[in-house]
Amino acid sequence: MSSEQATLVDFGPDLSQLTEAEREAYVACRENGVGVREFARRTDRQPGTIGNLLARAEDRFEEGGRTV
Repeated sequence: MSSEQATLVDFGPDLSQLTEAEREAYVACRENGVGVREFARRTDRQPGTIGNLLARAEDRFEEGGRTV
């Protein structure tokens, strides 16, 4: 058994690699279950914008944090 303390990164994606807007959208929609349209209304954005933010966030997780 390891004596190292677990961190949040051990249990989920590293949100620090996201922009503030991507992080807000990801946490609200993916972690807290808020719908894309509902979050768009709350933040005065278009649903397509929220979808794009979520797609970029998920791409960053897949790429391991590398920016394009």
